[in-house]
Amino acid sequence: MTETTQRIIEQILAVPKGKVSSYRDISARAGLSNGARQTVRVLHSMSEKYALPWHRIIRSNGQIALGEGEGRELQITLLRGEGVEVSHDGHVDMSRWGVGS
Repeated sequence: MTETTQRIIEQILAVPKGKVSSYRDISARAGLSNGARQTVRVLHSMSEKYALPWHRIIRSNGQIALGEGEGRELQITLLRGEGVEVSHDGHVDMSRWGVGS
């Protein structure tokens, strides 16, 4: 595992239950200026192996990135189970539920 991947994993694991973060913010906290796609790749390939709370990572605009039939429903269910309010169209208020808010 690369040092960059390790930093991304650490930042994902740091998102507490009942909060969300964005792909962009995870990568920035890991020291990558344009690493949102790398964060997506880490989540896609390592979530199960490292028990990453993948459901807590969403787009910076508060929107769930997954589409219908791609895990969107599960992500919404998991977030709501942690008390996060998710709108009917899959949007989370980052000012209320984002890390640091």
